[in-house]
Amino acid sequence: MSVLPLVFTSGWASGINAYAVILLLGVFGATGLSDEVPESLQSPGVLITAGVLFACEAVADKIPYVDSAWDAVHTVIRPVSGAVVGALLAGQSGSLPDLAAGAVGGSTALASHAVKAGTRMAVNTSPEPFSNLVLSTAEDLGVGGIVSFAMFHPEAAAIIAAVLLVAGLVLLLFLAHRIRRFLRRRAQRREERRLAAAAGRPPD
Repeated sequence: MSVLPLVFTSGWASGINAYAVILLLGVFGATGLSDEVPESLQSPGVLITAGVLFACEAVADKIPYVDSAWDAVHTVIRPVSGAVVGALLAGQSGSLPDLAAGAVGGSTALASHAVKAGTRMAVNTSPEPFSNLVLSTAEDLGVGGIVSFAMFHPEAAAIIAAVLLVAGLVLLLFLAHRIRRFLRRRAQRREERRLAAAAGRPPD
């Protein structure tokens, strides 16, 4: 059986929460529930590191504006993680070239990361803080559920991930004006901080 559906699903999930994907895959492999997971993802060091970083993301991802800063930092990390996980899964399976799997996983992760980051920018234009908490929790549960489902029903999980990815990209088009508003506010705050710092600087 081709590993492509699992690579696609793990790439989509990595764009949302890369640490959760690594942690879940490692646990599935270490407990013997799946033989699709390479040993490198099952090592105690990888599991502990992924667990700690997942806990950090679980907190940062639920705080308005902190979540967008976290997303900015992970613009490279999530696609790279999706590519690496995809290549490792392909190497374990032998049914797909590593380079092709890395390209699929990385590009899918980049697309889903764009959806996640853009959606958070739009949500952060709302004055109340609860939207972030609800959305982040839904993302965590969604990633956990779909990755777990993919270990046993990879084709069905890949279809679900594809539908969610397309729906998210369409949603971004409708939220574009709110995303631009977020970017303007952020630029305005940076300019205010710059002016405040310049005003407090002693004369030459």
